[in-house]
Amino acid sequence: MKVYSTRVVAERLGIHFTTLAQYVAVGKVPRPSMVATGRTTTHLWTEEEIEAVRKLLPKIANGRKTRWQRKPLAASDQQLAKTGLKKRTKKKKSK
Repeated sequence: MKVYSTRVVAERLGIHFTTLAQYVAVGKVPRPSMVATGRTTTHLWTEEEIEAVRKLLPKIANGRKTRWQRKPLAASDQQLAKTGLKKRTKKKKSK
């Protein structure tokens, strides 16, 4: 069974190796088996794990969590935006 390092796997997936390492650290991608050599720990990826990550990548949405989403404009607001006019509002009467 052939195993690959995180750098090689990231290159095969078309993403940066730090992005893949961050996905593993955060838990967006399942952690592969690891080997400790001295002070260095290396993740060892199998073909099955690479294919599993390949299927997960589109669901991760580039790793970004979007808290803010743009709300669609109402039809009248869209027309006003196209013409550059401002929406009329009623002014309060001052006493």
